[in-house]
Amino acid sequence: MQPRNNMSLRGAVDLAAVKAAADAAAKAEQMRAERARKAEASGADAAAEPLIFSVNEADFEAQIVPLSAEVPVLLLFWAEGYGPAEQQVPVMEALAEEYDGRFVLAEVDVRENQRLAQQLQLRDLPTVLVVVAGQLIPLFEGPALAEEIRPLLDQLIKEAAERFGIAGEPGARSGKGEPSPAEDVELPQDPALALAHQALDAGDLGGAVQAYRNVLAEQPGNEEAKLGLAQAELLQRVQGLDPAAVRAAAAEKPNDAEAQIAAADLDLVGGHVDDAFGRLVDTVGRTFGEERDKVRLHLLSLFEVIGAEDPRVVKARGALARKLF
Repeated sequence: MQPRNNMSLRGAVDLAAVKAAADAAAKAEQMRAERARKAEASGADAAAEPLIFSVNEADFEAQIVPLSAEVPVLLLFWAEGYGPAEQQVPVMEALAEEYDGRFVLAEVDVRENQRLAQQLQLRDLPTVLVVVAGQLIPLFEGPALAEEIRPLLDQLIKEAAERFGIAGEPGARSGKGEPSPAEDVELPQDPALALAHQALDAGDLGGAVQAYRNVLAEQPGNEEAKLGLAQAELLQRVQGLDPAAVRAAAAEKPNDAEAQIAAADLDLVGGHVDDAFGRLVDTVGRTFGEERDKVRLHLLSLFEVIGAEDPRVVKARGALARKLF
């Protein structure tokens, strides 16, 4: 049976029965700080969070909304004793393990959470919804096989990162992302990637950009090539700019997307990371339509230059979410 696919992040609606989505990122930051504090006190690993968990009406808001500012949260609505829904549970759990932190799976038994099911106007079981940055998006309803669901998950992960700047880190929750000492060895470098690095080090920015793109054409998931490409493109953009003129234009035109983007690029190249991010976050709050989207996408590209795990990126993602919602 083909699942009825309703997924469209562009059609996201406000999550019913929870606070405004604008608070999601702030809550997430508070939760991260609290988890880190408790982990430090107990000696536990703050990153050791479950991929799969149950949620109920009582803790739905406090648990799901803040978490959705860190990673896409899939909500699986099922019912004990109802065959089609019960059979969907192991399928979704296996996918959660397979994707290993790119999303988390929250299971809701509607027999025990009938009011929540009514608020969300569920029509069928099983139903899978997604929460991203406090926004609720239908994924599919009715029984579905793993091979039918994977394309939906791939689309979800891609658009959540591109539109909201939210991406789960593979292995971050399972612990598989941390290599053991025996595995922590230096591997031979891809020759094509080595050539790209050499071009970047030599200042051949055009050559570096093309070389990194060649690597990514063959290996779309190569994170080292993505980072190198982002850096090379940034350096290429600021080549030949007059810093004084760029900063004067940005000061004179606070709502001009291109002026603020150019100034942010210079900030980043100069090592003023927080200034670059803050400038573009503020510009997102002052602009609308295509201009706003242009600034948002550029900010996400600058996140790639620094790296998703950098605390400054985490902080800026939260600030961006608050501006957007």
